[in-house]
This record gives sequence, C-alpha cells and structure tokens, in this order.
Amino acid sequence: MNERPFYIVDVFAQEKYAGNHVAVVRRARQFSDGEMQRIAREIGPAAFILSDEEEAGGYPVRIFTPTTELPFSGHPTLGAAYVITREILRRPVTTIVIGLPAGSVAVSVRHQDGDDVQDLMMRQKPAVFGQTFEPWRVASLLSLAAGDFDDRFPIEEASTGLPYLIVPVRTLEALTRARPIEDECARLLAETEAKAFALFCPETYSPERQLHVRVFARYHGVPEDPGTGTANGAIAGYLVKHRYWGQDAIEITVEQGHGLHRPSLLRIRARNQGGKIEVEVGGQVLIVARGILL
Repeated sequence: MNERPFYIVDVFAQEKYAGNHVAVVRRARQFSDGEMQRIAREIGPAAFILSDEEEAGGYPVRIFTPTTELPFSGHPTLGAAYVITREILRRPVTTIVIGLPAGSVAVSVRHQDGDDVQDLMMRQKPAVFGQTFEPWRVASLLSLAAGDFDDRFPIEEASTGLPYLIVPVRTLEALTRARPIEDECARLLAETEAKAFALFCPETYSPERQLHVRVFARYHGVPEDPGTGTANGAIAGYLVKHRYWGQDAIEITVEQGHGLHRPSLLRIRARNQGGKIEVEVGGQVLIVARGILL
C-alpha cells in the first residue's frame, strides 16, 4: 500500500482543539530523515510510525519537532499509541509498546464502554538528576525575582528520558509572569544536559488539580509547550526525590497550557522503589483530523 495516511490528535485534552496537538504519520519508513523533518516543519510536531507491524517487540516510531528530531517525547508517544490502537489494530488492547531511539516505552491503554479509548499512560525511564543552580543564576533569565522561587527546594536538572531544568515557583501569579530571555537562557543551557525549562507551582486555576506547569523549550523548536509528558515526568521524579508533599509516592493531576488557550490535563504517578523513582504520565487523546500526504 502506497498511501501515506496521517492523523491530527490532541493529547492531554478534555475536548477537541485543546491539549497538545501532534501529527501521527503511518507507514513512514518510506521517508528519508530529511523528508520527515520537512513534514514536521510543514504540519507541526509529528510522530512517524515506521511500520504498521510490530518489530522487535514494539512499533518503531520516530519523533520530530519543526526543527529537530527527539529521542523521546511524551505527547507524540501517546498520540502514536492511540493511532495504533484505533486505526491499525482496531480492537481493545491493554498495552502498546513504542520503540523509540531512546528505548522502548510501554503505554497502557484503558478502554471505556465498547472499543473507545478512555486514556493512556506511559511508563517513563526511572528519574535521574543532574546539576543544581542558585536562584540568582536563573531568576533574571525567566524575568522573575529570586524571591519568586520556592527556596525549600532546589533548581535542578531532572530527566525520565529527556532532561529539563526543574524550577519550583511559589505562586501562580509569579508563574504567569515568567518570560524567558532567550539569549541568556541559551547561555545557561549550554552548560547543562537539560535544554528546556519546566516551571511548576502548587497554585492552580482548577481546585481539583495539584500543580500548574509551564514548559519553555525553544532549543527544541517549541517556545512554550501546552502539554508536556516528558517535562511532567521529570517534575514527578523531582517531587518524589525531594518529598515535596512529604511522601515517597504521588498520584496527582497537573494542568498546563492555559496561557496558550490550549488547556492540558495530565495524570501523574510516581513512587520511590528502593531508591529508584518510577514514573508514569498520561491522559486523554482525541482524534481531530485524518488525511493523506500527497
């Protein structure tokens, strides 16, 4: 079959045209690296499912932003798993394994009545941590004052597959004020494994949520992201490591994307198992369009 179908899906969305959108392209092995990059530049962040068949125990997938390929990214992984379930398998399954350059990611699929997918959860890599930074080094880069940060907890690199600089903020008002100064941010990130900032605070727009998050990732071609599975995975590991709520295990909901008019809702689970912090991140996925690449 020479058709090149693609889908637009909204990940971490409660309704259509919310959450974080991604294009999912099937039968993508026919594309060169350059073609995949150009397609992502044309239609936005994209997950390319190389084959409609499992290979080496999982479905091979590559992920591109408009400017670069990522070894792992959360919402494209969930979007690809959703399309595999709904459009390729067309039957209820409990687990989809996505084979990425960073390694395999298991995605659990929960179904509601009939075959409809209710939500998906991905198990990320165990959390690892890197450098810490003093507030004065970071505050002006984000157009904030050192006093806007929660000084009970460090500014620290964390990763569950893609590194972020985790920044704990005291209030929603301060988090809303954050504006990266890109040249200065780039100079700091040149010293780190992390190439993006993940800011969070415990104040939320909705009282049912536990955190509000903002993610700035211009290095990856995304000035601000409306819903970020990898960043929230890194935050989850950080919260457990530092016992943010005095617990070794958390199960929370996180809101993101309100300032971009694309509200996202993410489900987060994390726990410390004998010194290894295990993390799962997920949410609802909705399909909004189907098409054929010409």
